[in-house]
Amino acid sequence: MTTELSRPVSLAKIGAEGLAIVVRATPEECAAVAARMDLPAIQSLECFFHLTAEDDGVSIFAQGRLCAEVTRICVTSAEEFETLVEDDFAVRFVPAGKEREDPDPDLPDEILFEADMIDLGEATAEQLGLALDPYPRMEGATAPTIDDDEDTSPFSVLARRAGPDQTRQ
Repeated sequence: MTTELSRPVSLAKIGAEGLAIVVRATPEECAAVAARMDLPAIQSLECFFHLTAEDDGVSIFAQGRLCAEVTRICVTSAEEFETLVEDDFAVRFVPAGKEREDPDPDLPDEILFEADMIDLGEATAEQLGLALDPYPRMEGATAPTIDDDEDTSPFSVLARRAGPDQTRQ
């Protein structure tokens, strides 16, 4: 599977002390991830991972910190604005077929992998998607006011256009 942001890491690189890795997206990768997530732009995207092998010998526990600067569209004003997205997270990389039967929402999310390789780039993109506010609002944005004056209602506007002799009594 090809993703917009791919950083494959072999499980063999993760030693007894663990492994620290930073994923930094290039401008081209930022543009591709922005298109995938329907964002106007991503100015920067990086994720810090600390990987440790779990006792089962096949799963990897990852603690991470995501930092991104993205352009969003305000749900209130429909204007574009830049915002910082920061998120601390924990995930488990689990071999395909070894995932939990009954996912517990209190446990870290599981990301499936195959062939002794995990993709920290895809994990970065997924964490960004999870960290984005579903209703982004620019600071200070106010909703437009609607004047409920009877003279500006759609029906009174139509009545004025029709003229006095074309309206029903």
